[in-house]
Amino acid sequence: MQIRLAASDEEIAACYPVMKQLRAHLQVGEFVSTVRRLELTGYRLAYFEVEDRLVAVTGFRVLEDLPRGRFLYVDDLVTDETFRSKGVGAQLLAWLRAHAKAEACNSVQLDTGLQRKGAQRFYEREGMRLSCYHYEIP
Repeated sequence: MQIRLAASDEEIAACYPVMKQLRAHLQVGEFVSTVRRLELTGYRLAYFEVEDRLVAVTGFRVLEDLPRGRFLYVDDLVTDETFRSKGVGAQLLAWLRAHAKAEACNSVQLDTGLQRKGAQRFYEREGMRLSCYHYEIP
Protein backbone atom coordinates (compact mmCIF):
# COMPACT_ATOMS: atom_id res chain seq x y z
CA MET A 1 0.00 0.00 0.00
CA GLN A 2 1.27 3.42 -0.87
CA ILE A 3 -0.33 6.87 -0.95
CA ARG A 4 1.41 9.56 -2.97
CA LEU A 5 0.77 13.08 -4.15
CA ALA A 6 0.40 13.19 -7.93
CA ALA A 7 3.18 15.47 -9.17
CA SER A 8 3.83 14.61 -12.80
CA ASP A 9 1.39 14.85 -15.69
CA GLU A 10 1.65 11.06 -16.01
CA GLU A 11 0.65 10.52 -12.37
CA ILE A 12 -2.28 12.91 -12.75
CA ALA A 13 -3.42 11.19 -15.96
CA ALA A 14 -3.23 7.79 -14.24
CA CYS A 15 -5.80 9.04 -11.70
CA TYR A 16 -8.39 9.75 -14.39
CA PRO A 17 -10.04 6.30 -14.69
CA VAL A 18 -10.79 6.18 -10.96
CA MET A 19 -11.79 9.85 -10.70
CA LYS A 20 -14.16 9.37 -13.66
CA GLN A 21 -16.14 6.91 -11.50
CA LEU A 22 -17.10 9.84 -9.24
CA ARG A 23 -16.98 12.71 -11.71
CA ALA A 24 -18.65 11.29 -14.83
CA HIS A 25 -18.58 14.65 -16.64
CA LEU A 26 -14.78 14.75 -16.81
CA GLN A 27 -13.12 14.38 -20.21
CA VAL A 28 -9.86 12.47 -20.50
CA GLY A 29 -8.28 15.05 -22.82
CA GLU A 30 -8.91 17.87 -20.35
CA PHE A 31 -8.19 16.13 -17.06
CA VAL A 32 -4.50 16.97 -16.63
CA SER A 33 -4.91 20.62 -17.65
CA THR A 34 -7.93 20.98 -15.33
CA VAL A 35 -6.00 19.56 -12.38
CA ARG A 36 -3.05 21.85 -13.19
CA ARG A 37 -5.41 24.87 -13.19
CA LEU A 38 -6.92 23.76 -9.88
CA GLU A 39 -3.43 23.42 -8.39
CA LEU A 40 -3.11 27.19 -8.77
CA THR A 41 -5.89 27.47 -6.16
CA GLY A 42 -4.23 25.01 -3.76
CA TYR A 43 -5.81 21.78 -5.03
CA ARG A 44 -3.73 18.64 -4.56
CA LEU A 45 -4.35 15.20 -6.00
CA ALA A 46 -3.24 12.09 -4.15
CA TYR A 47 -3.59 8.47 -5.12
CA PHE A 48 -3.56 5.11 -3.36
CA GLU A 49 -1.76 2.15 -4.92
CA VAL A 50 -2.00 -1.52 -4.03
CA GLU A 51 0.64 -3.70 -5.72
CA ASP A 52 1.29 -1.01 -8.37
CA ARG A 53 -2.43 -0.66 -9.16
CA LEU A 54 -4.05 2.74 -8.64
CA VAL A 55 -7.20 1.97 -6.60
CA ALA A 56 -8.30 5.29 -5.03
CA VAL A 57 -7.94 9.02 -5.58
CA THR A 58 -8.54 12.11 -3.49
CA GLY A 59 -8.48 15.76 -4.42
CA PHE A 60 -8.15 18.21 -1.55
CA ARG A 61 -6.95 21.65 -0.50
CA VAL A 62 -5.98 23.43 2.71
CA LEU A 63 -8.23 26.43 3.29
CA GLU A 64 -8.85 28.99 5.98
CA ASP A 65 -11.90 31.12 6.69
CA LEU A 66 -13.49 32.98 9.58
CA PRO A 67 -16.11 30.42 10.65
CA ARG A 68 -13.86 27.34 10.48
CA GLY A 69 -10.28 28.54 10.81
CA ARG A 70 -7.70 26.41 8.98
CA PHE A 71 -9.08 23.15 7.59
CA LEU A 72 -8.47 20.51 4.95
CA TYR A 73 -11.32 20.38 2.44
CA VAL A 74 -11.84 17.17 0.47
CA ASP A 75 -13.13 17.95 -3.03
CA ASP A 76 -13.03 14.34 -4.23
CA LEU A 77 -12.66 10.95 -2.56
CA VAL A 78 -13.24 7.87 -4.68
CA THR A 79 -12.24 4.23 -4.55
CA ASP A 80 -12.27 2.09 -7.68
CA GLU A 81 -15.49 0.10 -7.72
CA THR A 82 -13.58 -3.21 -7.61
CA PHE A 83 -11.84 -2.18 -4.36
CA ARG A 84 -14.78 -0.73 -2.43
CA SER A 85 -15.61 -2.13 1.02
CA LYS A 86 -12.04 -3.39 1.44
CA GLY A 87 -10.75 -0.64 3.74
CA VAL A 88 -9.10 1.43 1.02
CA GLY A 89 -11.33 4.48 1.55
CA ALA A 90 -10.77 4.33 5.31
CA GLN A 91 -6.99 4.25 4.82
CA LEU A 92 -7.15 7.19 2.40
CA LEU A 93 -9.30 9.17 4.84
CA ALA A 94 -6.81 8.36 7.64
CA TRP A 95 -4.02 9.67 5.38
CA LEU A 96 -6.01 12.88 4.81
CA ARG A 97 -6.44 13.29 8.58
CA ALA A 98 -2.70 12.89 9.12
CA HIS A 99 -1.99 15.33 6.28
CA ALA A 100 -4.40 17.84 7.85
CA LYS A 101 -2.64 17.51 11.19
CA ALA A 102 0.76 18.05 9.51
CA GLU A 103 -0.66 21.19 7.86
CA ALA A 104 -1.90 22.52 11.24
CA CYS A 105 -5.55 22.14 10.24
CA ASN A 106 -8.20 21.83 12.93
CA SER A 107 -10.54 19.62 10.87
CA VAL A 108 -11.16 17.66 7.70
CA GLN A 109 -14.34 18.68 5.86
CA LEU A 110 -16.23 17.67 2.75
CA ASP A 111 -19.59 17.90 1.04
CA THR A 112 -21.46 14.92 -0.37
CA GLY A 113 -24.53 14.73 -2.55
CA LEU A 114 -27.82 14.01 -0.83
CA GLN A 115 -28.25 10.95 -3.05
CA ARG A 116 -24.94 9.39 -1.96
CA LYS A 117 -26.30 7.38 0.97
CA GLY A 118 -23.48 4.83 0.88
CA ALA A 119 -20.87 7.57 1.08
CA GLN A 120 -22.73 9.19 3.97
CA ARG A 121 -22.77 5.90 5.90
CA PHE A 122 -19.03 5.50 5.23
CA TYR A 123 -18.20 9.02 6.47
CA GLU A 124 -20.28 8.56 9.61
CA ARG A 125 -18.67 5.16 10.27
CA GLU A 126 -15.29 6.90 9.99
CA GLY A 127 -16.21 9.40 12.70
CA MET A 128 -17.36 12.31 10.57
CA ARG A 129 -20.53 14.12 11.53
CA LEU A 130 -23.10 16.11 9.63
CA SER A 131 -22.31 19.72 10.52
CA CYS A 132 -24.19 21.91 8.06
CA TYR A 133 -26.37 22.14 5.00
CA HIS A 134 -24.90 23.51 1.80
CA TYR A 135 -27.15 25.56 -0.47
CA GLU A 136 -26.66 26.71 -4.04
CA ILE A 137 -28.37 28.71 -6.74
CA PRO A 138 -27.96 27.03 -10.13
